[in-house]
Amino acid sequence: MYQYDQYDQAMVDARVAEFRDQCERRLKGELSEDQFKPLRLMNGLYLQLHAYMLRVAIPYGTLSAKQMRMLGHIGRKYDRDYGHFTTRQNIQYNWIKLEDAPDILADLATVEMHAIQTSGNCIRNISSDQFAGAAADEIADPRPWAELLRQWSSFHPEFSYLPRKFKIAVIASEEDRAAMRLHDIGIQLVHNDAGELGAKFYVGGGMGRTPMIAPEIRDFVPADELIHYAEACLRVYNRYGRRDNKYKARIKILVHELGKDEYTRQVEEEFAHMKTLGLNPPVAELERIGTYFADPDFDQNAPDDLDMSDPDFRIWVEQNTHAHKQSGYAIATISLKPTGGIPGDASSDQIDLMADLAEQYSFDELRVTHSQNIVLPHVKKADLYALWQQLDAAGLAPANLDLVSDMIACPGLDYCSLANARSIPLAQKISERFADVKRQQDLGELKLKISGCINACGHHHAGHIGILGVDKKGFENYQLSLGGSGAEDTSLAKITGPGFDEDGIVDAVETVTNLYLETREDGERFIDTYRRIGMAPFKEALYG
Repeated sequence: MYQYDQYDQAMVDARVAEFRDQCERRLKGELSEDQFKPLRLMNGLYLQLHAYMLRVAIPYGTLSAKQMRMLGHIGRKYDRDYGHFTTRQNIQYNWIKLEDAPDILADLATVEMHAIQTSGNCIRNISSDQFAGAAADEIADPRPWAELLRQWSSFHPEFSYLPRKFKIAVIASEEDRAAMRLHDIGIQLVHNDAGELGAKFYVGGGMGRTPMIAPEIRDFVPADELIHYAEACLRVYNRYGRRDNKYKARIKILVHELGKDEYTRQVEEEFAHMKTLGLNPPVAELERIGTYFADPDFDQNAPDDLDMSDPDFRIWVEQNTHAHKQSGYAIATISLKPTGGIPGDASSDQIDLMADLAEQYSFDELRVTHSQNIVLPHVKKADLYALWQQLDAAGLAPANLDLVSDMIACPGLDYCSLANARSIPLAQKISERFADVKRQQDLGELKLKISGCINACGHHHAGHIGILGVDKKGFENYQLSLGGSGAEDTSLAKITGPGFDEDGIVDAVETVTNLYLETREDGERFIDTYRRIGMAPFKEALYG
């Protein structure tokens, strides 16, 4: 896990002091809200419906137990005793007082954390595969490159005022667990025919009101030129991106309007120029960063078998653990999606417990996932039963990973000033409708995602079943979409037809899942059946 050097700590400490002065001036009335807004957004502080919301950065989703406990402390002392983990691998607090914000940032700085570049028209938190460094299927740990990108992008003077926010994801396996092609830049580490390590670049993806899948613009960039190529991609965007129209300001619009070939031509031209400037980080810097991500001291003799005599434990292991690269270990996912719960929320006590379990069972390491859960990446198989028992006692052991109740949902109209409809009560109703574990298992892998507005923070475009809340003549209405995927088989969901009210959309989800059960063939997931039979049978079942 990366540790701050003197530059990181000095940078964060200086920002805390600067923001403390800005907050004091705002509270005294020396700054208007219009003057203060860009300053607070630079520090992850939003003004929402009821209070300020603070978004804390968790680079590539990786946390230590000490950092996790700090998140629990902030929820307990400054919020309403909980935090909300997000699809960007960050955490948000929804009930922050402005006078407390500088103290929160100061507390975060003591454990090498901050809220810098979690908002505003800049390069946001660099995200990655939540199984990075542990997964059996990756060719390298992508986090050293994600960290290098974090350092390069932090306060980058050329990219401090981009046309719009900018999101980058880095993965290193064929299985995409980070929705890479729905990012502004998606980077996949690969080997070329000579066995050399490098990266594929995908540019121009995104969700929001105009969802697009990023096209591949280069099949191989040598590993030591990755930063140069990313910078070239951004330079072209920064030069031509629309600053006069926020709806056309994202790089996906630029790539679409220029065309992939012309955008790529200009990137290649810029890349050639970049290489003459000598600005790429030295290889020694990547090697230095890489030492922080060395494997923990695995027990080479850890047993690989498990006693699965407890049926509830067996279900949890089969659903919530994944193959580890080290024999005798597993990757364990802690679900934050209990029946009737709020997706992604965890109480301060639960956050503290997860920190304790990371110290006890996972080499002091946790990960935040894109689906708003928490991962313990390195757990001995022999410890899984004891781990599960403690999770179960704390309400953290739903065996529902990738099932219908493991849904993504944005905060919606309960908190967000941009939302048109509530997401949380709808997610709760759906989880209660599908509470039966056997029913969920029968449905199998089913990614359900809910957004409270067109900005798509709930990733509804990428849901096998996607739900979008809209305002229809002053009433909350929910559009149903089918066929999306954020995985390596990336696709965008299509709207089925007219929307539904809150109870009606719950019934609609049940209708389409029942049709799936009636029509699926052996081994088909929901998304497979949808792709085979198309939209028409689902529309007929929904609307007659």
